[in-house]
Amino acid sequence: MTKSQSKEDLIGSKEQLRGDRKSFVLPPEYVLSPTEKKFLLLAERGDCASVQRLLDEHKGQTDILNIDCTDPLNRSALITAIENENMDLIQLLLKAGIKVKDSLLHAIKEEYVEAVELLLEWEEKIHVAGEPYSWEAVEPSASTFTPDITPLTLAAHMNNYEILKILLDRGASLPMPHDVRCGCDECITSSTQDSLRHSRSRINAYKALSSPSLIALSSRDPLLTAFELSWELRRLSTMESEFRNEYNEMRNTVQTFATSLLDHVRTSYELEIMLNHNPKGDPWEPGERLTLERLKLAIKYKQKAFVAHPNVQQLLAAIWYDGLPGFRRKSMVGQMIEVGKLGAMFAMYGSMYMLNPESKMGQLMKKPFIKFVCHSSSYAFFLTLLALASQRAEFLALEWIGTDWTKSILEEMTRKERGSIPGPIEFGIILYIISLIWREAHSLYSNGLVEYAADLWNIVDFITNVFYMVWISLRFSSWYIVQREYSQGYDPWLPREDWDKFDPHLVSEGAFAAAMIFRFKPIAVVLRGLGIEKMLPRQQRLTRFRE
Repeated sequence: MTKSQSKEDLIGSKEQLRGDRKSFVLPPEYVLSPTEKKFLLLAERGDCASVQRLLDEHKGQTDILNIDCTDPLNRSALITAIENENMDLIQLLLKAGIKVKDSLLHAIKEEYVEAVELLLEWEEKIHVAGEPYSWEAVEPSASTFTPDITPLTLAAHMNNYEILKILLDRGASLPMPHDVRCGCDECITSSTQDSLRHSRSRINAYKALSSPSLIALSSRDPLLTAFELSWELRRLSTMESEFRNEYNEMRNTVQTFATSLLDHVRTSYELEIMLNHNPKGDPWEPGERLTLERLKLAIKYKQKAFVAHPNVQQLLAAIWYDGLPGFRRKSMVGQMIEVGKLGAMFAMYGSMYMLNPESKMGQLMKKPFIKFVCHSSSYAFFLTLLALASQRAEFLALEWIGTDWTKSILEEMTRKERGSIPGPIEFGIILYIISLIWREAHSLYSNGLVEYAADLWNIVDFITNVFYMVWISLRFSSWYIVQREYSQGYDPWLPREDWDKFDPHLVSEGAFAAAMIFRFKPIAVVLRGLGIEKMLPRQQRLTRFRE
């Protein structure tokens, strides 16, 4: 046999494994002769000399001594020698012409590496191209393993690195199983004949694929493979709920493997290379902006253990507080003062970043924590503007001043409220709305429609912006209608109670109110996360008890 032939795929093709369905009818009961019982007993004891003498005495007398006989546990002399790790006896039996059958699988199960190498070499010598391998030719009723178990599959189940390396070096491969919803003829036939066997074969395949040693040996990007396989197992656990525990166990194994890779990181530089790796882009170089593409992928595939690893959290903390040296060592009061200063200057930081991004203050806006504080302050200011607009702050201010001049202005504003142009507060809100729409458009363009729609908060923001656009459009329509009626000689400024119930100004106020509800929704979610919502019913119970 040539060297190229010796590197054939020793696991066999899936077509051979999924051939005609074999019957599992038990063979007729075979009664061992006294010589065969003695032969198996000597093999169990490992007495090579006595085994050889017995074989020589009864050579060619298969009716007295069948070298392939098995004990009541269906173990041949070769399997017994493998279980006892007796290499001399294994070599003796192979030279005597014993049938190998599924002995290779037993050697893999026992993790007997020397026997695996010997049996693979023996298989290469005796195998004839086009015929099934020894472990494939075994009758299902006489085999310990199901037909879908191949040497590579079993070695992956055992997670034996050395045996997997031997098999992969000889050209063995493990194809991805068909999708659970696959409707090809092969899957339909297999599922119709035996649905349990069909599902178990898929579980065996994924159990092999989730082997950490196999991933490390066969994948060019083990981390990406682990993430994608974990996500696929998560999907399968929901689609095949009957085997949810098995799939979840495999998913935990893969996640543990991905997380354990972080334990081998020795320096921050190695960790940065690992987390910034992007197979579709240029290699990351020190000094470049940290993209954290691999960390984003972990978040996308919900790898909580990976993200929560201490090494990752230490790097994230260093990135988060960049630009504020010594911030974490300050007292709580000092930190609050620092945050208050940054929040009060958010308008200045934002303006400098837009006007001169390369300035010192503009560069500070690129720091994550400073950006977060400024964005939070800006959002709080926007909510304040919304609250002031909803309470008609301009009217309240004029009423509070109380002079004759302000009263006259207030009366005129009240009389001409229909179709009025937005006030200063509403103009500020419109500027914010334009910036928010620009941000959402940029997010949609950079992330794509599918990823954008996958985040429900993006859907909430989209609906909110739609309501704001309706509010702006109707306010403009109301102003245009009033100006048209005034140019035609009519008095358009009617009292509010005489307005049409579908007046654009009234409808715009409804759209504004709906947008406010959606805009304040994140605050309610934050309060729920802090536990404030859970505290309220208890406080109410205490109040009723005191009463």
